[in-house]
Amino acid sequence: MALDPQARAVLDQMAKAGNLSVEALSVEEARQASAALAEMQGNAEPVARVEDRMLPGPGGDIPARIYVPSGEEPLPVLLYFHGGGWVLGDLESSDGLCRILANAAGCIVVSVDYRLAPEHPFPAAIDDAYYATEWAAANAPVFGGDPSRIAVCGDSAGGNLAAVVAMIARDRGEPAIKFQLLIYPATDAACNTPSYSENAEDYFLTKAAMQWFWNHYLRNETDRSHPHASPLRATNLAGLPRALVITAEFDPLRDEGEQYAERMRAAGTPVQLIRYDGMIHGFYTMSGMIDRGRTAVQQSAESLRNALKLQ
Repeated sequence: MALDPQARAVLDQMAKAGNLSVEALSVEEARQASAALAEMQGNAEPVARVEDRMLPGPGGDIPARIYVPSGEEPLPVLLYFHGGGWVLGDLESSDGLCRILANAAGCIVVSVDYRLAPEHPFPAAIDDAYYATEWAAANAPVFGGDPSRIAVCGDSAGGNLAAVVAMIARDRGEPAIKFQLLIYPATDAACNTPSYSENAEDYFLTKAAMQWFWNHYLRNETDRSHPHASPLRATNLAGLPRALVITAEFDPLRDEGEQYAERMRAAGTPVQLIRYDGMIHGFYTMSGMIDRGRTAVQQSAESLRNALKLQ
């Protein structure tokens, strides 16, 4: 399909603003530039209550923000890990989306401000994401959550973390995760799929940018093949929680996300895979400017509701 007109308008706006590709920037410059993208989530929706907490983690306290929507408690709990290539993003960059998800899915959203690379390389982000998930499951009643209905979610690098947390929880036997929502997840550090060639430039996320992110995140070349960095390379994908995987047509990460969905499905995991044609990487978090981003959020919220209902 052709590029969606609203996605094209976003790209044109970025070009007009003179936004440079992330690989041309220092880490600090990239973080400053990425902060402006939060405005594309639209106006912040009110929720019943919001609470900032510090969660115990392996490398010190982990900042988290808990969004509680209206509804009869205890409510399902969704752990959300923001995107940004393991280098960018924070609680503020995902605030608008977390509010939308909490209201639309009727679940408590726990947004996790995991440690960023290059200051804290692999596997620091994974450690924080897993420990935050474990904390949320153990303490759900404290904030009105139901520990028997836990899901993990993330976009891009956050999708990578959500997938890996689900894998670690399976291997360790806890916590019990019911659902994983993976939004154009990064699943392989090789960066060599056909979608990387087709969408190497001109569609917001570039191949060079992803290589820049991976190079900042990983400690060495050996890390690239570790299944906790590249979950697509895991030998065993059986026994994982059911999943919804969302991909975008004009996205370098399209193929690896779809390959991961197909491998989980082949291993016996119930998986729904939705490719949004005409869309670019990041469209899900641009729902204030791209209508199909809002559609994707609402569709994933419906999947969350169905997956986390009382059994």
